[in-house]
Amino acid sequence: MNRPQAQNAYPRLSGKAPTQAIDALGRTRLTAPTVEPLEKRRLQCYLALVIADIVGILIAFAGSATLYYGPGPQSHALLQAQLMLPLYLTVALYNGAYNLGALRMSWRTMGAVLRAVVLAALAMILLTYLSKTASIYSRLVFLLGISACLVVLPAIRVAMRRFVRWRCGVRVENVLVVEDGGPDVAFEGAYVVDARAEVLRPDLADPVALDRLGQWFGPMDRVLITCAEDRKLAWAMALKGLSVEGEVVDERVEKLGALGASHLGGQGFLLVSHKPLGLRARAIKRLLDLALTIPALIVLSPLMLAVAVLIWAEDKGPSLFVQKRTGRSSRFFRMYKFRSMRIERQDDHGTRSASREDDRVTRIGHFIRRTSIDELPQLFNVLSGEMSLVGPRPHAPGSQAGDKLFWEIDERYWQRHMLKPGLTGLAQIRGLRGATESEVDLLDRLQADLQYLDGWSIWRDMGIIFATIRVIVHDRAF
Repeated sequence: MNRPQAQNAYPRLSGKAPTQAIDALGRTRLTAPTVEPLEKRRLQCYLALVIADIVGILIAFAGSATLYYGPGPQSHALLQAQLMLPLYLTVALYNGAYNLGALRMSWRTMGAVLRAVVLAALAMILLTYLSKTASIYSRLVFLLGISACLVVLPAIRVAMRRFVRWRCGVRVENVLVVEDGGPDVAFEGAYVVDARAEVLRPDLADPVALDRLGQWFGPMDRVLITCAEDRKLAWAMALKGLSVEGEVVDERVEKLGALGASHLGGQGFLLVSHKPLGLRARAIKRLLDLALTIPALIVLSPLMLAVAVLIWAEDKGPSLFVQKRTGRSSRFFRMYKFRSMRIERQDDHGTRSASREDDRVTRIGHFIRRTSIDELPQLFNVLSGEMSLVGPRPHAPGSQAGDKLFWEIDERYWQRHMLKPGLTGLAQIRGLRGATESEVDLLDRLQADLQYLDGWSIWRDMGIIFATIRVIVHDRAF
């Protein structure tokens, strides 16, 4: 059954800068989704803190040796500092010395820095004792160096405060308050938007509405929804697929004193969604993508060029097929494939899945679909950051299983968009590919996608990539 495609009935997004007027509650009201994400800036600040700590430890030990021995080469002191550095950085990384609290310069993270110094010093004493090398180091210089670190490192953190605020602002997070008929949220420094004025709706039956939410919420670290009681469930379900820390204002949280919720200014917030990967995990995943994609594009470029020529030679049409797909945070993006169907028979909306004896597929198309070569141009989507090597496969908005659109089958469908879509995924290595002839075909893939989101690790990604080699040629690849 053919379905009408979702039309964008919303006003076109403005390219103008957001309103900078500060309201009575200390918030900046937005009229366009033009806020800059802060993740990259926070990464720069974390790196700056690491470098500052390294410099601080070197200064502390070198200064202590100079105080004790006088001016001159301080090789023994620097050797102690070099041994101290990896121990300190390892402890500090897992001790909370490099997190949002560190960028806000909270007293808790100052304590984490001091604990990391003490624990690293104890570990260093143990290592030198077990390796029987303690005698080659000056114990007094070591004690002076550790004592200096306890003073120098917190002082450096205070000195770095101006740099952090210059790069990330006072809050170091983008917080958006969405007003949709609920009580006012007094969150100083947050952005605020009127959902009705900007036509923001949590409509799971409208991919265009979710794409619009993705545009507004994508740069945000936290989204606070204040709405009427009858709209809380709809907002909660929409937030689960938007890869954002989403919270809904609920007065019962404050009244009950709920422990599994947050409190601010006498109001309670229920956490209903979160980002499946932290900043560190996303950075590792991106590095893996680039480390494999760039060499793959170089090695496979002769094959891709040859395939492009063969496609053009068969019917003189374009070699690439570009289709709108739904990506991370339910945002639309243009996905690339080698064209495998006749130009006049292409399905731009993805309503009809390809079948084994599909009369739309060209001769070269049968071969490249059978061998999965048609998917290779998506390496450019990975390179641009729209996709990842591993993740849930991106679907076209009009994709159907049986006679239903994908999102009509299971309300959890939109949750698979919390991560970037992948070139391959857990569903693909399990053989769940090809036409979705029944609802079960979609449900099996959805279950695999949600399982992938639960408990991500770099080792699982690498395992899926290696396992994909076995299913490149598959009996359901048609």
